[in-house]
Amino acid sequence: MTFRVIAGLMAMLLAFAAAVNINDPDPVQWVALYGAACVASVVTAVTGAVPIAVPSAIAIIALIWGILIARRVPNLEAYTKMFDEWEMKSTIVEEAREACGLFIVAAWMIAVVVRLR
Repeated sequence: MTFRVIAGLMAMLLAFAAAVNINDPDPVQWVALYGAACVASVVTAVTGAVPIAVPSAIAIIALIWGILIARRVPNLEAYTKMFDEWEMKSTIVEEAREACGLFIVAAWMIAVVVRLR
């Protein structure tokens, strides 16, 4: 599978993540971050390249934001319960999900940067 195909698949995943965050209590920042990563992925999939500053900035923002949220998760048990239910019944589990989403975005954007180099 070529990197451009993977970028296209990630673009679809990120578009889905942006869409499901529209009904979030604070949707603007989530949709903006997932949307920016989606656009960078689409450009990578279509053209094979994107200005390196774009995925670099998205990765830095997602990583810092993810660390800030992950620090509020008191123990690793919350991460094991992320898929037990889809509703938000526990803010701790919700924050674990949010942190993981941000870490996925950061990892993918880092992969794009590495590929561009």
